[in-house]
Amino acid sequence: MAIGVLSLLGFQLVDAAFVSHLGTQPLAAQSFTFPVTFLMIGIQVGLGIAIAALISRAIGAGEIERSRRLGSLVLFGGTAALGVLAVILWFARGLLFSQLGANAETLDLISPYWAVQLPANWLGAMLYFGYTLFRAHNNTKVPGTLMVLTSLLNLALDPVFIFGFGPVPSFGLQGAAIATVIAFFIGLVILCLRLSRENWLSLTELGPEIQRSTGPFATIAGPAMISQLMPPLAAMAATGLIASLGDQAVAAWGLQSRLETMSLMVVLGLTMSLPPWLGHCYGAGNWQRIRALTYIAFQAALVWQLAFGIVMALAAPWVAQGLAGAAAVQDGLVSLIRFMLPSYALLGICMLVVSASNALNWPFRAMLISFARLFVCYLPCVALGVWYGTMTSIAIGALAGNILAGLMAWITFRVSLARIDEAAAAA
Repeated sequence: MAIGVLSLLGFQLVDAAFVSHLGTQPLAAQSFTFPVTFLMIGIQVGLGIAIAALISRAIGAGEIERSRRLGSLVLFGGTAALGVLAVILWFARGLLFSQLGANAETLDLISPYWAVQLPANWLGAMLYFGYTLFRAHNNTKVPGTLMVLTSLLNLALDPVFIFGFGPVPSFGLQGAAIATVIAFFIGLVILCLRLSRENWLSLTELGPEIQRSTGPFATIAGPAMISQLMPPLAAMAATGLIASLGDQAVAAWGLQSRLETMSLMVVLGLTMSLPPWLGHCYGAGNWQRIRALTYIAFQAALVWQLAFGIVMALAAPWVAQGLAGAAAVQDGLVSLIRFMLPSYALLGICMLVVSASNALNWPFRAMLISFARLFVCYLPCVALGVWYGTMTSIAIGALAGNILAGLMAWITFRVSLARIDEAAAAA
């Protein structure tokens, strides 16, 4: 899953790198869409968390037929829900992006790009729901392989549609979205063919299953979606704050956002692969194994993020030069990389705690941790950095917010496990 996440997020970074050669304004226009794209991703991930938890618990408890009905519900219901959201976001584009700080000239660039990027996001959501079904059955090879395949397709198609090649005209910024649509569509066809070989779906007794599972689903999905919506909402707020410093600052922040998700590939791989495993253990009542799995995941996140962050901090000038064309954007990106990437070691701990809490039937606790991370720790520190007025101060503020969030999440998780031990001892 980490390899798949690396390739999937890598192609988003490649998108931004190609677009940066079109100029600062197209890159800024694309950067304004990132938080809204993350909004869609947050909703689909929230739905996927709930379904993966219910399916994995059903498998752990031996309820195989129920797991098949739940699989059918996530594929059909999730696809319909994200399609409706895409339509709403299209008609709200003017108000939405103007509120984020985009001027009239930037809005003119956003509209044709957004018209294609929204269908790409919807196809990506359909792929994600399919991936969730495989992960719930402890199969991470298929989604990981498809992530790599779609990323390679996007990498090959990006320069063709952005800059033009042979009979294909240059589509500019819109070409990045066209390449994503084609890559996701091919991946979706392969996923459907692979799903047809598995006996993981059932269309019988879906009505009674909806009645039975609505309550447990809402208990998990509601807080999980709120938790997943908080990062894009916080990203919108941060983008709006940074927009006060100009398009160059927004462009640097947008590139850093792509680097952030790519650098968290191991953590994101763990958040995808760990919850179904924990769900199986939860269904079987095996808390000793749950504790061992979570601590191994924490150690892996700390070691990887610290090592990767230090390397990237040392290589920041060369990375910025390869990603950004304008010198001012490069300077801002260097500061963001040097201060923010090492702090993702503690951010990774916080993300894993939230993911594990959803799998262990603590959805409201996960939601509260997500809220505290973003709106108590992260955004106030970033706002202080914006108030000071430099990209370095913004980077230092984000670093402080991530450190506070990681410590808060770790302490909360330790207390939760201690209460489980106390309850077991009392019993």
